[in-house]
Amino acid sequence: MTPTLVRNHRGHRRTDAAPVDPGTRARDWAEIQERMLSPLYEAVYDRLEVGAGTRMLSLHCGSGLAMLIAAARGARVTGVDTDRDRLALAHARLTPDEDRGGAPARLVHGPVGAAAPTDGSPYTLLTAFDPIGCTPGDSDGLGPALESAVVLASRGATVVLAGWGPPERCATAGVLAVAERLGGGRTDAGRSARRDDLEDVAARSGLRPDGSGRVSCPFGYADLDSAVRGLMSTGLFDRAVRATDAFQVEKEVAEALHPYLRPDGTVWMPNVFRYLVCVV
Repeated sequence: MTPTLVRNHRGHRRTDAAPVDPGTRARDWAEIQERMLSPLYEAVYDRLEVGAGTRMLSLHCGSGLAMLIAAARGARVTGVDTDRDRLALAHARLTPDEDRGGAPARLVHGPVGAAAPTDGSPYTLLTAFDPIGCTPGDSDGLGPALESAVVLASRGATVVLAGWGPPERCATAGVLAVAERLGGGRTDAGRSARRDDLEDVAARSGLRPDGSGRVSCPFGYADLDSAVRGLMSTGLFDRAVRATDAFQVEKEVAEALHPYLRPDGTVWMPNVFRYLVCVV
């Protein structure tokens, strides 16, 4: 499965250095960027045979696309995040499924511990789909989150971690280098995950690796404007924005995207992501 090109989002490119409204950035994430990882979600769910017997907790669930796909397979899903704007969009996405009689989704704002099952039934699947490997230390918060989540899961439950693939397989790595250059000091942005990054996180969290895989997740955009807005919504360029200004960062991201601009005006960047399956 490959993501479809997102629809045009013209007329929104800012021409000053004013910060982007958090609600606008959350919508950019939900409407433009989040779907780029849908092949990863589908591959993991296929491998694990996610379905009616699955009780899933999605860490850093964002605007809920991974939850929506799992719920469509019959899973009972809970998502936890600290971003209220993304959670509001997740609620809007998942509520219609409840109205149609599907399994209810639960969305929790706050730390992972706040997502303890309300009916006493432990989770059978924990997912951390937010890929690590872009910047040094980007997995630092994942370990404590996993430790809090594991106690909410059943013995033998499955945990899935995700990371960027090798840099030579990730065209976006070159664009993410803008964050390193403008970020006011070396950040190694776009370096992509080392081979053992996911295993290191698993080991620190007391998890036992039980297989892994790689998935092609090309980033496809309807035009250059959509590509810039989608990438900016990830938060990976925030440090660069603080060091310079949003307009400068957007300008340089657009320039870095030109090698991936196709004759029809669309932007296409092949990428590979890696996932690690673990057992509690």
